[in-house]
Amino acid sequence: MKGVTMLVQVSRKLFFILILFLLILTLQFFLFRLAIPDPTIIYIREGLGPEEREIIRRSFGLDKPLYEQYVRYVVNFLRGDMGYSFLYKEPVSSIIVDRLLNTLILTIPATITAFLIAFYMGSYIAWLRGSLFEKISISTLSVIHSLPLFWIGMIAIAVISVNLGLLPAGGMRTPPYEAGSFLDKILSFDFLKHWILPYTILTIYTASYPTLLMRGSMISTLGEDFITTLKAVGFSERRVVAKASRYSVLPLVTYIGISMGLAFSGSVAFETVFSWPGVGRELVIAFYNLDYPLAQGVFAVMALAIIVINTLVDIAYSYLDPRIRRGTSR
Repeated sequence: MKGVTMLVQVSRKLFFILILFLLILTLQFFLFRLAIPDPTIIYIREGLGPEEREIIRRSFGLDKPLYEQYVRYVVNFLRGDMGYSFLYKEPVSSIIVDRLLNTLILTIPATITAFLIAFYMGSYIAWLRGSLFEKISISTLSVIHSLPLFWIGMIAIAVISVNLGLLPAGGMRTPPYEAGSFLDKILSFDFLKHWILPYTILTIYTASYPTLLMRGSMISTLGEDFITTLKAVGFSERRVVAKASRYSVLPLVTYIGISMGLAFSGSVAFETVFSWPGVGRELVIAFYNLDYPLAQGVFAVMALAIIVINTLVDIAYSYLDPRIRRGTSR
């Protein structure tokens, strides 16, 4: 019975993802066409005449009626064919895979580290409630969270890279370099020097709000009756904190999906500041060069990633909290 319930729940989630993703594809298709009615305008700069432009329009299928372009776009996208980039003259899918890996090698370690910091530091701050350490920590974390991420990145570059010269100011590797694969690109000391500064800034910023969230949840848990019982039966402070932390982690798990969504959306400005060749920076380049197939592909992949992450967090949350699992079964 549990297996059937699980299958039904997963099927509903997958159906929801598909419907929502189709809505996003539809919305972005028509929005991009309203913003850029004639995408071949990018080739005017190269001095092409009307006949050449018409050939280009036919090669990209832009001579077809709008509804036919839409159906073809959705079907091809679901097959993994996102078209060809006007700027790079390459398949959009291959460009996005490369840029997505660059984004993930930065955001995933930063997010994991940030939530480990939030879990332990939030629990510790809550246990020291009313102390000077708590007041200083809350003030510092609130200030960090209130500042724009890209502004913090600019200040870090100005101080650490420009003034002190400790780390590179941007990029993923020092040019010129050739990498045969993604592993060749990241398995080097030069990559580590470029990676450490944006990783550190992103980790500190991402950890600020979850730490405050964990502290609030921990304070609420410490007021529960079972905590008083644990203290009364002789549990040590360390074991009481460990027990309270386990029951306080649920809001933190919920925020993981939100933070990953913020990481993808915030990567547009953050990666531009650090010249990091990820999907966020690529979206800016695509818009600037009117490369709408690439812009559409990047936007859709970012939207799909956010949907999938939030769905996985929703499923995980239902298993961490038995009350939600029972409610779902009913």
